[in-house]
Amino acid sequence: MAAPQKDVFRLGFVGPGNLAESITRGVVRSAVLPAASIRTTHHRVDRRSLFASFGCRILETNAQVVEDSDVIIISVKPQIVRQVLTELKPFFTKDKLIVSIAAGIKMKDIKDWSGKSRIIRVMPNTPSAVGLAASVFCTGETATKKDEERVSKLFGAIGKVWTADEKYFDAITGLSGSGPAYIYLAIEALSDGGVAAGLTRDLALGLASQTVLGAAAMVNQTGKHPGQLKDEVTSPAGTTIAGIRELEKGAFRASLINAVVAATDRCRELSQS
Repeated sequence: MAAPQKDVFRLGFVGPGNLAESITRGVVRSAVLPAASIRTTHHRVDRRSLFASFGCRILETNAQVVEDSDVIIISVKPQIVRQVLTELKPFFTKDKLIVSIAAGIKMKDIKDWSGKSRIIRVMPNTPSAVGLAASVFCTGETATKKDEERVSKLFGAIGKVWTADEKYFDAITGLSGSGPAYIYLAIEALSDGGVAAGLTRDLALGLASQTVLGAAAMVNQTGKHPGQLKDEVTSPAGTTIAGIRELEKGAFRASLINAVVAATDRCRELSQS
């Protein structure tokens, strides 16, 4: 019996920035698509050369990218999405899927500006650069099951993928979109603590970053609740409970909760402006 044919489609990037680079790198490395199926454009020679080095097709204009693609990822800055979609509106035919990764831009606005409802909105985060992104997507009214499968494969090449209703996207941005910055602060603080306790800076930073990485892997791979994992390493009258006590004095958990809520509220403000 013949093996099922692989779904090969043409992928275009409008706005080949860092996220577009991460997606391209992941897609090519994991063989989701051949590099020759990916196209983009850029006025900067270094960015053109980078995407050309992957084996991508480099075109002269965004309109050419849209015309020559089946799936178009809109990865420009949020403040220029309206201008870009309006300019490209004549080129968005019904056989093309628009995928937006622009933070805070709702599908209703994308539909109004592009004139199309075959849309999928995705919220990835910056660990896409190392293949460990957390991405969430929601679908427009005329997006198909095949569209969803394609987007799952594309973003699965740079990390884990979830689906959610669009009404949750502000909170998703506040948690996974802004969340890496909270963890960078925690790693920096742990490293400073190690230095304060007498470790060299290099050793302290290495231990702090690997400890965070390992703890996250324990949650993901064991399926245990983080509270259970915390209890397993917290002995009576031991060192860990002494440290946890200090964290509770400083409202560590409340501060993280408040950070997510504050970022969510700010995202709502920006998306309504």
